[in-house]
Amino acid sequence: MNQEIRPRPNGSAAGNEKTLVRLAADIGGTFTDIVLEVGDKRLTRKILTTAKYPELGVMNGAGLALDEAGLTYADIDIFVHGTTLATNAVLERSGATTALIATEGFRDVIEIGTEGRFDQYDLQIEKQVPLVPRSLRLTVRERIDSRGNVLVELDEAALADHARRLEKEKIESIAICFIHAYANGEHERRARDILAGALPNVPISISSEVCPEIREYERTSTTVANAYVRPQMADYLARMKSALSRVKFKGVIYLVTSNGGLTSLETARRFPVRLIESGPAGGAIFAADIAARLDERSVLSFDMGGTTAKMCLIENLRPDTDRVYEVDRAARFQKGSGLPLRIPVIDLVEIGAGGGSIAHVDSLKNVMVGPRSAGSQPGPACYGLGGTLPTVTDADAVLGLIEPAAFAGGTVELDLAAATTALEDHVGQPLQMSAELAAYAVHEMVCESMASAARVHAIEKGKTTANHTMIAFGGAAPLHAARVAEKIGVRRVVIPQNAGVGSAVGFLRAPISYELVQSRHALVETLEYSGISEMLHQMEREARLLVEEGAGDAPLKTRKLAFMRYVGQGHEIAVSIPDRDLTENDRETLARDFEDTYTRLFNRTIPGAAKEILSWSVLVTAESADRLGPIAQVTAVEGTAVAHRVRRFFDGRKGTHIELPLFEREALAAGVRISGPALISERETTTFVSAAFDAHIDRHGNIVLNRNQPAGSKNAAN
Repeated sequence: MNQEIRPRPNGSAAGNEKTLVRLAADIGGTFTDIVLEVGDKRLTRKILTTAKYPELGVMNGAGLALDEAGLTYADIDIFVHGTTLATNAVLERSGATTALIATEGFRDVIEIGTEGRFDQYDLQIEKQVPLVPRSLRLTVRERIDSRGNVLVELDEAALADHARRLEKEKIESIAICFIHAYANGEHERRARDILAGALPNVPISISSEVCPEIREYERTSTTVANAYVRPQMADYLARMKSALSRVKFKGVIYLVTSNGGLTSLETARRFPVRLIESGPAGGAIFAADIAARLDERSVLSFDMGGTTAKMCLIENLRPDTDRVYEVDRAARFQKGSGLPLRIPVIDLVEIGAGGGSIAHVDSLKNVMVGPRSAGSQPGPACYGLGGTLPTVTDADAVLGLIEPAAFAGGTVELDLAAATTALEDHVGQPLQMSAELAAYAVHEMVCESMASAARVHAIEKGKTTANHTMIAFGGAAPLHAARVAEKIGVRRVVIPQNAGVGSAVGFLRAPISYELVQSRHALVETLEYSGISEMLHQMEREARLLVEEGAGDAPLKTRKLAFMRYVGQGHEIAVSIPDRDLTENDRETLARDFEDTYTRLFNRTIPGAAKEILSWSVLVTAESADRLGPIAQVTAVEGTAVAHRVRRFFDGRKGTHIELPLFEREALAAGVRISGPALISERETTTFVSAAFDAHIDRHGNIVLNRNQPAGSKNAAN
């Protein structure tokens, strides 16, 4: 919901008193979302992403918001943005021509993987193709053991030969990953120096900096992915910085990382793999912020944009986190089918089910939606930009859920005739049904896909969705949230203000932070605490240097973790350790804290079993007091809202048209109630209140949907 911003004299926000001006941009596959906050006021814009040069869409959208506020780029203090550029480069295999330099005998680590099969009964299984072809995987003679001792010296002559070959191959990026480099990165650093001398314009990523952790496959995969997207990201960031410089921008630039923190431009250039899930991470931060304000302790965040849908469980106001993320899965819900990235990440499930997801009929006459997307160019058929394939947005428009002239704040006027034709040609005719029934089938199938994703994600976490409150945001989520909630048993749905640009709002709530993880094996019973303490101090110093680049005078906080397990187990759990030098007494404390954490997770311990630590983590965070943005609290009024107008909606369950009252969100006072079915429109999105829910506006201006039927009733299950 936009609020009036009164221009200040000479571009200042309120008389002579400086007001903080913050800009956020979320570059998605279909739309670029812009949020401008001036003090306690907010303006938003949603425009089509300019796929080839994403910075153009950012500059165009930001310019519109600044013009409305009466400001210029010179007034901006902080610019935060996230992008899907790195993700798309991997998904579309459009990254740099990359070479891998590995230890002799280990060139095929990224193809062999863990030798596991994500579907052991599929005889025709196809794994994802590695980012580096075998012809560009080169090896050198060298060897370091697991304790960091040099067993075989680095063959520098072989590296010189490789440099000449890579120059002929016109390699654009190089990844170096030697065995046990997490324990000693000396050989990797020397190899980088030699190759950099011969190929000065080729960026080089080394695993001892990108991912200094045990497990060769994941470490190699992460380093290769970093090298693969690095030139493209560096080029984009340089273009963005240049564009901002031309318009006299003098503020600070931050980028959002996959774990929900902010990092500097230079750090993002070196480690772009950490930006892979920046947009979805912003959405999780946004949902956690809303949960904190509403004191909702069990939340399912539901973020549906133009290309994908993302879901994340938020417990006790914190999004679930993980240390491994899979990108480009060959099988939608099957772990192990994608490329593993060992980076700190907010744990969420992401599927190709957005407004631009393309619908089709398969060989069994089933309606299928996604994962292919029409993107922003040509986009859904209803955009009128040349698209001819039916999408979710086309279906929603034909059903009557979207106001054609007001879509995306009026920046895109929808062509209903084109949407109808696309649905008839590609879904209706193969199934011998009308365009409206085809639209309903597409709407129902995309909702079922998202409901299935939510169920699987919750089950993997040992939780149930029914006892969670759903917080829905993104351009398409409010249209589908009620139906998804019906399917998974959720009884309460919250659509916050500015839900259509929620991830971009979340960017402005994220702290500046950086996390380092280092593998160093230790048995708890014989913990060498002095050496571990020195390693943790060094990690903290490195993390602080990366955070201080943009933190200014903000106080820094440090969190340290040990990743522990019983000896012989395959996976670790995180246990907090004190932010001080470790002492001999900490051995007993670590063992007790591990068993307490293990009991909470698995409801048991293993008496007498030895305990070990594989890796250590240091997270440094700078949280300024003003990062929490304002949220209005208004006096509630009693009464029922008055509809602005009526829209004709095709209800597939009843097989007939019904009239839906349409309300303008900005005209709804806190406390007013709306009975479903109904529509509530706003600048960036529209909320569909299904017949299973009643809605009201709370004191923060959120739309709150409460279930008006028992979860197990016949209608709720349909």
